[in-house]
Amino acid sequence: MPKTDYNKKTVLVTGSSRGIGKSIAFKFAREGYNVVINGDKNRENLIKTKEDIERLYKVPCLAFLGDVGDYEKVKELFGLIKENFGHLDVLVNNAGISYVGLLTDMSPKDWDRVIKTNLTSVFNCCSLAVPDMVRAKRGKIINISSVWGVAGASCEVAYSASKGGMNAFTKALARELAPSNIQVNAVACGAIDTEMNHFLSDDELIELSNDIPAGRLGKAEEVAELVYFLATAGEYLTGQVIGLDGGWV
Repeated sequence: MPKTDYNKKTVLVTGSSRGIGKSIAFKFAREGYNVVINGDKNRENLIKTKEDIERLYKVPCLAFLGDVGDYEKVKELFGLIKENFGHLDVLVNNAGISYVGLLTDMSPKDWDRVIKTNLTSVFNCCSLAVPDMVRAKRGKIINISSVWGVAGASCEVAYSASKGGMNAFTKALARELAPSNIQVNAVACGAIDTEMNHFLSDDELIELSNDIPAGRLGKAEEVAELVYFLATAGEYLTGQVIGLDGGWV
């Protein structure tokens, strides 16, 4: 790991071994941040992402394999962040999974897994990040949400509910933390070209693109650019759920 500069800002991006999270981690690394990445299952992908960040951008990267829906795991993660970097300046809650199917076919276990990964993880990370941010009187929290948290999606009830909860969480926490100069915002992503959409056939992807006014799926790099903008924006921008969907919803 490259030598840590404690004067540099530190970002944690959950669910960052691939897709949107990986692009966000790369963006902050390019900007010179100390980077903390996280994955739940694929150690190989996580270590490869860490190595790429350190090789390409010459910044220290801490990789943590663990379920951020588990509060004890998140406590362990935040202990490592403090030990390695001393502080956390930006929290990006990106970890998420989907479930596609009828509600009546969904088991309680499936429901709990989606809510735990997509929403409980946000509580876990925020509850551990906020105290130090309050003491420092500064901090940025960005939650990666979805248009389905606004509009709701047929056959994705649990996912829609988790992202709708995230949107309400964002607005409420922003009000709570504004007096402490901590900003909380969310990005409600539309159809982004990542592995999460690879279950769609070519014809289905064409049909989906035709439904989007911009005529295409979004890019993970576009999400990363917006997240970085929110992380560096002024203190008056808070409590917003910003759509990034090509005019779709």
